[in-house]
Amino acid sequence: MSRSSAINFASDHFDSGKFKAELERRVAYRTESQDPRSGPIMGAYLTEEIIPQLERLGFTARVVDNPVSSRHPFLVARRNEDSAYPTVLTYGHGDVQLAHADDWRSGLNPWEIVVEGDRWYGRGTADNKGQHTVNLAALEQVIRARGGHLGFNTVFLLDMGEEFGSPGLNEICDQLRDELSADLLIASDGPRLSAEQPTIFLGARGAVNFTLTVNAREESHHSGNWGGVLSNPATMLVNALSSLIDGQGKLLVPGLAPPPIPASIRAALANISVDTSPGSPSIDENWGEPGLSPSERLFGWNALEILAMTAGNPDGAVNAIPANARAHCQLRFVVGTDWEATAAILRDHLDQHGFSMVNVKVEFGMAATRLDPANKWVRWALDSLEKTTGKKPALLPNLGGSLPNGAFADVLGLPTIWLPHSYPGCAQHAPNEHLLSPLMREALQIMAGLFWDLGEVTPEWLVDAD
Repeated sequence: MSRSSAINFASDHFDSGKFKAELERRVAYRTESQDPRSGPIMGAYLTEEIIPQLERLGFTARVVDNPVSSRHPFLVARRNEDSAYPTVLTYGHGDVQLAHADDWRSGLNPWEIVVEGDRWYGRGTADNKGQHTVNLAALEQVIRARGGHLGFNTVFLLDMGEEFGSPGLNEICDQLRDELSADLLIASDGPRLSAEQPTIFLGARGAVNFTLTVNAREESHHSGNWGGVLSNPATMLVNALSSLIDGQGKLLVPGLAPPPIPASIRAALANISVDTSPGSPSIDENWGEPGLSPSERLFGWNALEILAMTAGNPDGAVNAIPANARAHCQLRFVVGTDWEATAAILRDHLDQHGFSMVNVKVEFGMAATRLDPANKWVRWALDSLEKTTGKKPALLPNLGGSLPNGAFADVLGLPTIWLPHSYPGCAQHAPNEHLLSPLMREALQIMAGLFWDLGEVTPEWLVDAD
């Protein structure tokens, strides 16, 4: 058999309907990780659906209890062929965002695949059940094409709490360091740069979620009787926010800004265009950090976003000075940002600007990661994708969004290669989530070609890649 045989097998797997049947079964599991009742369903997804496929492919698989959150288990599986071969760790997540079924368009059910043209609707089709189903199916077709072998060793880690912040992932990677040891990570999540362009990204922006509050008093008071002599928490809060970010989206807190964009990252982003396909929003050219291109602002710089804010009752405003005001904010940041000091940096900044009455609470943080684009594995992966598709892949130094790549890049110390199988308009996390069938078919071909090429990596090349 040959590389083309593996790719043809992957195409046939899609065309025969077998891939759709696999994904239909998986979408039916209501693995909503935010739902406190979801624990038994999470376990069933692993034991009933994923482990049987892995064991059929020669993996030794087991469910691992989460040391941090009991209802979000992990699956760890390993397939060894030869210690001289390269070892790849691949990762995915089987949990999904809350479906909010009543918000989906008429005729759609988040727990069933509904096909309309090229679109396959269903919760998890794009994020992430469709993506890890592609990768497992591609592994299966390469094993078939090589007569029962891969030519490399494989570790598979499935996370059932990614949409809940991946509690316990760093701890599991630390505790099972030997079991998860590998030469690189190859994983799939998030969107391509566009539906038509195969994409590789090497990490992700980090995220810090924080809340600012002003609590002036216990009760609201009549604005006519007290207006002009009582401080207004909403007024104080909006002015505090304007000290953090200006009216054009420029970050005004020096301690939360990244270092200058490295030359290698600027070079990688020079030919990258932010998605403008139908269904995507129009870019505001003058928003964000001045002097940067849209791709540099999205993939190479930090953004502070006000996600939600409230004071009083917006749906039933009354003539009263509100007692308190609240804003939920988020910092999206790149490598080099002192993100772990966010609370202290904000506190110092607000105090210096006269807003000591504003309280700061950081609720969540996830590290930023970025593999050097000059890493040898990057060129290897780009060549494989171009050989399979005949298209020049897009290379992103990091995803604009956030995902738990720190567990692999920082805890395990691996080079990380991400190959997304979705697209920007997929409505992940939202009603009407879907994937595109032509993209999935191409993704199966891409992964079959990539896994075939991994089986061709020699021990000498592997040493040079370190």
